[in-house]
This record gives sequence, structure tokens and C-alpha cells, in this order.
Amino acid sequence: MHDTLLLFGATGDLAQRYLFPSLLRLLTDGLLAEDFRIRAMALSAHDTDAFHDILRPRLQQAMPQAPIEDIQSLLRRIDYRSVDLRDVDSVADAVSDLADRRCVSYLAIPPGLYISTCEGLAKGGVLAAPHRLMLEKPIGSDSESAEQIITTIAQWIDEDRVFRLDHYLGKAAVQNLIALRFGNTLLEAVWNRNYIESVHILVAESEGVDGRDAYYARSGALRDMVQSHILQLLCLVAMEPPASLEADRIRDEKVKVLRSLRPLEARTAARDSIRGRYTAGSINGQPAQAYQPPEGSEVETFAGVTAHIDNWRWSGVPFHLVTGKRLPERTSRVVVTLKPVTHWLFERPTRSQAAPNRLVFQLQPQENIQLGLMSSLAGPEWGALELQPLELELSVPTGLHRRIAYERLFLDAFNGNHALFVRDDEVRAAWAWIDSVADAWKAAQLPLEPYPAGQWGPAEAATFLPQELEAAARGDKA
Repeated sequence: MHDTLLLFGATGDLAQRYLFPSLLRLLTDGLLAEDFRIRAMALSAHDTDAFHDILRPRLQQAMPQAPIEDIQSLLRRIDYRSVDLRDVDSVADAVSDLADRRCVSYLAIPPGLYISTCEGLAKGGVLAAPHRLMLEKPIGSDSESAEQIITTIAQWIDEDRVFRLDHYLGKAAVQNLIALRFGNTLLEAVWNRNYIESVHILVAESEGVDGRDAYYARSGALRDMVQSHILQLLCLVAMEPPASLEADRIRDEKVKVLRSLRPLEARTAARDSIRGRYTAGSINGQPAQAYQPPEGSEVETFAGVTAHIDNWRWSGVPFHLVTGKRLPERTSRVVVTLKPVTHWLFERPTRSQAAPNRLVFQLQPQENIQLGLMSSLAGPEWGALELQPLELELSVPTGLHRRIAYERLFLDAFNGNHALFVRDDEVRAAWAWIDSVADAWKAAQLPLEPYPAGQWGPAEAATFLPQELEAAARGDKA
């Protein structure tokens, strides 16, 4: 196990809210090396004591139940350095004294700083074997910038020591997609175009752009969420069974899915996609301001795309990918809708009114699985020919201790397990498809449709949403 973490961006929101609390939990549970050390680095001109004073209340807030001695134990392992990440020598000077340890460098910084920071790490001697590198998404902002980052960093560190994060892959509920698909005959037997009508993947956020204006003005919903989280979920739903659970066998199958995605074309962009931006509204009775990007920015806060996977298993099955900010609730779900039975025998409801069988994987805010069936048990006992929808709850037991995503990802990187990280060819394939969508939008001059904060996107987005949200998106009251 590697014993030293070089954490860049240590004063940022990601590090303060998630990374340091995750390290505290791992330390409390005895899962870090006995002599584990953290060098925290950012531009702010703090010394170590001042940084401890900033971090201590954040840890207490994140883990109010943590014994103060555990917090103090973590703080004793942390020293802080002020570093200019655009200055190669500044980075090298900040890390070179740790080159004799087994270091993992974590770049919780904008991708525009990756190359200069990694050059400094290489000059400081902490990218040579056996040192490792963790990179936060996004890797670039399009295919060209991603390729530049990948090829430049490859000069200094081998691919098998690079760990590219998409924190969704660290979520237990996301990993469970693999377990459910490949561990159950009932599902794998019908997991193809012969039985599945459509797939919806929804990642909805109730929060706005607040605090990320500079980044979001360059990225938008397509590059921020579809390129990473949603395409990773699509891969887990659609990939072929890997030969084993070894990291590269899983990632091989994910790449095949991404390379099978049909590029979006300008002539079908209006039919197969939608983009929107939230205006003023309210969420849970609280007013929400409209998003006002910098002048000239055309970024969307809502994106819906119907993707088609051109291979044998999924030919003809639409994958509706949707994400948005300032939606009514924070939720992530995968909805698999099965085709209707071949011959309908029952009087009520009519065939056209029968609810389809659906399998719903709720990933957040809580983990839950629902199987929607038609059953006479849900109708009157004297009406054996009258069927009603019946939802079978397959939710996981409450109270289970589940590690948050970053805890799992830290452990895997410290121990060298790549299965939950993104390989370089995955990044390239994902950006290639995202670029086709962005190019189609530009060529078709696809407009930004407004939607009030607190609604399920523009009214035109209804057809991209799971069935239970269609009426709400259209504004129906029933």
C-alpha cells in the first residue's frame, strides 16, 4: 500500500467537503498505512498551523461523531505548502523531499493545470515508478484538449499508474449494476433488444450553478455530466459480459460500448436531443434565481440526448440520457422498460393502457430497486381478469455501513486496483461521441429552451424523461 498522498487543490470545496473527511474515515477504520502522510497544497499562502485551523472545523462538521483524537491524528499527518501550479519549479520544490516514499498525487484542480502540475511532479521525482497519479474528471473539455493532456502526461508516467476518477464509479449502487446484471439469470436472459423497449438514464440536481460559474460557463451540462457520469452508467448497463472482473477486461467492454455509439447528426439533432437553461423559479418553496452566464456564453444547464448503440445487443433500443440543474429533486436513476407481452389476454386494462414492466435502479439519494409488474392481486379480488400495476420493492436493508465513493476510490488507488477508474481509450471514445453532439447542436443551431427552476426541464423534454416524469415535465396537474 502506498503511504503518502500529495493532494493538490487542498483548500478547494472538493477536498474540504469530501476528500479529507474520506481520509479521516479510512484512518479511523485502520485502513491507511501506519506511517501515512498527506502533503496538502494550494495557492493560498497559509502555513501548516493555519491550514489545520481551516480544516479542523470542516472535519468536525462532516463527521460530528468522530472522536477529537482521530481528527487530531489526521491533522498531525498533514503538512501544508503554498504552491503556484503554473510554475513547474514551484511544484517540484514542494514535493521533491518525498520522492523516496511511495506517493499518490491527487489533482483536485482544473484540467487546465494538469500538464504544468504533472511536469512539476516529474521534475520533483514523484511520477517515476512506483509513484501513482489520480486525476479528477473532466479530462479536458473536448477531444483535442483531452488528447493533449493524455499524451503529454504519458511522457512522465505509465498508463498502469494513472487513476482517472469518475466518483460515480465508486458508489456502491453503481457497482451493483454489474452484480445484478451478471449475477442473475433472470436479468441477463432478457438484457437485449428482443425484450427491452427503452432505457432512461437520469441524473437530476436541485442545486444550481452557484459557485462554479467560471467552470460551468465553459462546460455546460453536456460536458459536465453526460460526458462522465451518464456515459459511465450507460456503459455498465449496455456492456457485454467481461471475461472476468479484472480491471482491463471490464474496461475493454466499456470501450466497445462507447465506440458503438452512433454519432449525433445535425439533421436529427432537434428530434434526438434538447438543451435548456433554467430561469427564475422555486424549489421546495424557496425562490431560485435564473442562471446568468457570462455574456456570450451559450452553455446549457439541461441536456437530453437519445443515444443509439449500433451493435447486435442494442440495435433499435433508444437510450434516453438526461441531466439538469435546478430540477425539483436530486435523484439518479436507471429505468429499463421491457416490451409488452406478445398476446394480451385480459379485459381490463386494454393492451394500450397496460403499464409496461419496468426495472428501476434508484442510485441516489437512496439505493432502491423496483420491479413494476401487472397483477390481479392489486385489483379487486372478484376481478381476476382485471390487472393493476404492482410495484415490487427490492430495496437494500437500511443501516448498512457503506463507504462513500471517495473512500473506495482512495483505497483502490493506494492498493493499485484499476477496476473503478477510467482508462485513456475510454476518455478518448467518450469525448468523440460528446463532440459529435456538440457539433450537431452547433450545425443545427439548436436553441436553448428556457425552463423555470423547480420544473423537470423544458416542456419539450417530456419525451426524454422516464414515464413517471413526463406529465410533470409537460406541466400536467393530473
